[in-house]
Amino acid sequence: MEPLTTEKYFHIYNHANGTEKLFAEHENYLFFLRKYDQHISPVTDTFAYCLMPNHFHLLVRMKSEKELISLIESRPVFSRLEELKTQTEKECFLSNFLSKQFANLFSSYTQAFNRMFSRQGSLFVKNFKRTHVGDDSYFTQLVQYIHLNPVKHGFVKAPEDWQYSSYNIILSNKASLVKISEVIDWFDGLENFKFCHLPDQNLYQGSELWKS
Repeated sequence: MEPLTTEKYFHIYNHANGTEKLFAEHENYLFFLRKYDQHISPVTDTFAYCLMPNHFHLLVRMKSEKELISLIESRPVFSRLEELKTQTEKECFLSNFLSKQFANLFSSYTQAFNRMFSRQGSLFVKNFKRTHVGDDSYFTQLVQYIHLNPVKHGFVKAPEDWQYSSYNIILSNKASLVKISEVIDWFDGLENFKFCHLPDQNLYQGSELWKS
């Protein structure tokens, strides 16, 4: 599994176990986003997200080594970081720390979900998937793919009709956990961003990503 690396972009996604749902009610989606802001926003920059009933997609950039170390300084794990002698050891430590933040998100959400619905056991597939995003075209393709996911799966006819993604947040240009201005810049402006998200103008429908 590819390690999470500082200052790199990743497509992160996961699925519910079996045929279960991750989100059964409106409040589940909102609670997940609150937990996301608590556990993930401190260690990543978020560019797009979509929460679906049984899975989710994220496009994030890991914070820099300097930012992560500054965050860790106030935590007990900092003493372990100080003991590391090589850059490789430090990078491995930070990668594990980033993975742990995601694990904490999934664990805290699962515990609350289990209490609400009187269930037991894991809710998410054990190892969340991640793909390194290495070029500009793949970034824009992923943003579109993530926002059009509800259209792809037949829940809505247009991305603005799905309330559990970052699409409408980006259009609103209001302060949020999403780096709105950076996303719009990647698309060379808001009008092109909206054009690329028209279902009948899906520029990437033939890609391997869209077929997955």
